[in-house]
Amino acid sequence: MDRFRKIAVSSISFLLLLLLLLIPIAGVASADKASPRTSAAAPVSKNGPVFIIPVDQEIERGLQSFLERGFQEAANYGAVLILLEIDTPGGLVDSAEQIGMMVRDSKIPTVAYIRGDAASAGSYIALNAGNIIMKPGSMIGAASLVDGRGNSVEDAKITSYWKSKMVGAAELNGRDPEIAAGMMDKNIVVNKPELGVKKAQGEIIALSSDEALKAGYADSIASTPEEAITSLGYSTDDIFRVEHTGAEKMSHFLTNPIVMTILLFIGIAGIVIEMLVPGFGVPGIIGTLAFALYFFGNYVAGFAGAETWLLFILGLVMLILELFVPSFGILGILGSVLLVAGVVRAAYSYTHALFSLGIAFAAAAVVIIAVAVTFKERGIWNRFILKDSLTKEQGFVPVLEKLSLVGASGVSITPLRPAGTASLNGERVDVVTEGSFIDTGVSISVIKVEGGRVVVKEAAK
Repeated sequence: MDRFRKIAVSSISFLLLLLLLLIPIAGVASADKASPRTSAAAPVSKNGPVFIIPVDQEIERGLQSFLERGFQEAANYGAVLILLEIDTPGGLVDSAEQIGMMVRDSKIPTVAYIRGDAASAGSYIALNAGNIIMKPGSMIGAASLVDGRGNSVEDAKITSYWKSKMVGAAELNGRDPEIAAGMMDKNIVVNKPELGVKKAQGEIIALSSDEALKAGYADSIASTPEEAITSLGYSTDDIFRVEHTGAEKMSHFLTNPIVMTILLFIGIAGIVIEMLVPGFGVPGIIGTLAFALYFFGNYVAGFAGAETWLLFILGLVMLILELFVPSFGILGILGSVLLVAGVVRAAYSYTHALFSLGIAFAAAAVVIIAVAVTFKERGIWNRFILKDSLTKEQGFVPVLEKLSLVGASGVSITPLRPAGTASLNGERVDVVTEGSFIDTGVSISVIKVEGGRVVVKEAAK
């Protein structure tokens, strides 16, 4: 019995010892299994350059060029994220399409941070980004089409095309397509109570930051771009902000339609005045500078290429040659066509360019006429007008044809070799023979009168 008790105690002791040894091992195994969950629960920031690119102006070709530069710089620096800081009233649809394609096709993850308004074409750009984060009080939507005067575009084809673009951009990242359609088509009805969106016919959807968050058109709300970057799991230690260069800022000013019209007016008036009333120099210099600024602004904005400069220079040369080379107007017409073609091709819109050019031509014509009248004595036209006159005051006496002397008879007063003086009808007259010599005192007769030239011959005996 004692032996059996000893065996039992020994077995229990062994089991207790074994149990004590297994508890730490189980704890280690449990910790190992829990570590992946702990790692997943504590997000690790993604390190690398983050580029912030502002979209804070009207959407046009100049903004497109700026964004292309920004995306290229981000790629060159190996950026891990591009944040588009959006606050725009919209702009040109074709430029918005190109920008949207650039955002959509970017190999670098892109987030749209709406700081103010992502209106009209700005909402389309935002919808193409992988994420949309909005600042409190910001807005997205109101993307109906309007023309240059602010009037709604009613063309069914254009409206349908733009709607398909908006819907496609929304579906790209799993957003409700009906809301995107309601942002631009006032004729449809949208009723999404579960998303907090309700639109009657004739209205346009524009979502505040809170409304967009509920409707799934914003992924989160952040007060600053840095907060938005952090919310996506990226580090803010290496942030680069792409700024507009001095040339781009100047280009944005120069491509304003009003400024473009003024530059064209100054350029046309200055160069034409210098050509018609040469000698001042200042109008020509100012006119040339105005045209240079016009082409420079459009070139930096990406509207104009080198061919526009060539067209303008060739046109100007032909207009100058027309003043000195008789071409029956051909050089003048060709020069005008080339000049206008250069100006129009340099602008972002042919319609705006022609409109600005028309106003500039009309205003310049008034100024040119006023200057030409004021300085008419210095005009280039004076080179082609014979202004000298032969007057008695200057010692010139007009010669009258003496046709009455034809057939008259007289006597030579001096020898005619072949010219000399004769007495005809009691008047001393300078005469000339047909080539023969006539001595003094010889009878002569007039055979013809040519202007002031009286031709005589020896009278028949």
